[in-house]
Amino acid sequence: MTALLITDVRPWGRSATDVAVLDGRIVAALPEGVEPQVVPGRGRLLLPSFSDVHVHLDSTRIGLPFREHTGSPGIWPMVMNDRANWRSAELPVAERAELTLGRMIARGATRVRSYAQIDVDAGLERFDAVRRAKEAHADRCDVAVIAFPQAGLLREEGTVPLLEEALRQGADVMGGIDPCTLDRDPKGHLDVVFDLAERYQVPIDIHLHEPGHLGVFSTDLVIERVRALGMQGQVTMSHAYDLGSVDEATTRRLVETFAELDIAMATVAPARQQGLPLTALAEAGVRVGLGEDGQRDYWSPYGNADMLERTWQLAFTHGFRADELIEHCVAIATVGGAAVLDATAPRLGGVADRPGLEVGDPAELLLVDGETVTSAVMDRGTDRTVIHAGRVVADGLALVPGAGQGLPD
Repeated sequence: MTALLITDVRPWGRSATDVAVLDGRIVAALPEGVEPQVVPGRGRLLLPSFSDVHVHLDSTRIGLPFREHTGSPGIWPMVMNDRANWRSAELPVAERAELTLGRMIARGATRVRSYAQIDVDAGLERFDAVRRAKEAHADRCDVAVIAFPQAGLLREEGTVPLLEEALRQGADVMGGIDPCTLDRDPKGHLDVVFDLAERYQVPIDIHLHEPGHLGVFSTDLVIERVRALGMQGQVTMSHAYDLGSVDEATTRRLVETFAELDIAMATVAPARQQGLPLTALAEAGVRVGLGEDGQRDYWSPYGNADMLERTWQLAFTHGFRADELIEHCVAIATVGGAAVLDATAPRLGGVADRPGLEVGDPAELLLVDGETVTSAVMDRGTDRTVIHAGRVVADGLALVPGAGQGLPD
């Protein structure tokens, strides 16, 4: 039996109170005679911990010397740039992934879905590295690993058997990417993705960078398969930057269809906002989560392993100013993402919903300094305490010794 008593905290910025935790869940009160570990809240905010639903731990350069960006525009040139450089980094992939995941946890993320690139160049090396990071931090964070065909499924012979081997070895999610523009065979690409997902009984996460009408075309092919195969609640569309750019009727149709088939969305808060509108998605009941994408890697110099920073970016890129909308971004980054990772988890009931801190909820928690939730997003303070499965795993942006075997921050 593990017990915590978190004193003097303000759940979602409300009045100060004490919060009791027993065996990994919030409880109304601790049983008589139980001696809890006391966690001083000191008037800080209490929020659900972050859920990073879209991160590439296999390409991170967090903690390494900053390097000049050498990539060229376009997915295939960027793949080739990464391929030319990833092996020559100052640390092996597994150590980089472990270090980055540790920093993410220390800043408040306790639920993560990470891509692991699998292709004829890397084989399963990067997949194995992400799994090692997952195992190193197993006591601090829940991690799902995506078998991800970053270089496409069909354009290089030998890719599909590698992906199947990763699934055989325990990959948690089957990935797909740009069925039209990368493999130039949308039917063939999606047939492989859905076939492997069905055979190994895993959900699907599809990277979609395709523009406008083409992106809608690929999405409609995904929708057809979800409906035909009864895979409601098992598919996430990631990025999907341009799905809201065609016309109002198409936007409305996609939002309604995503809600009907329980297709989730993962965003990384890109600078260019022509995706499906966050507020419409929330009111329709579509699961939406947030992720950090690459972390100062060979694709981009951005990223610092801090989901609070990415939450600020989500609010900023959408032009949100009202407190309710900025708080909604926090809800997306926390419980919204948790529902993307687990379709059976509680989900947001609309823009004003603030769940995750009630009796019976899992003790995946973050204490952070701030006058209000909005001010915490603006200030992004460092006085943070992170709780996973009812145990303190990080404090003051440092991992707690003994709570897992990951690298120190």
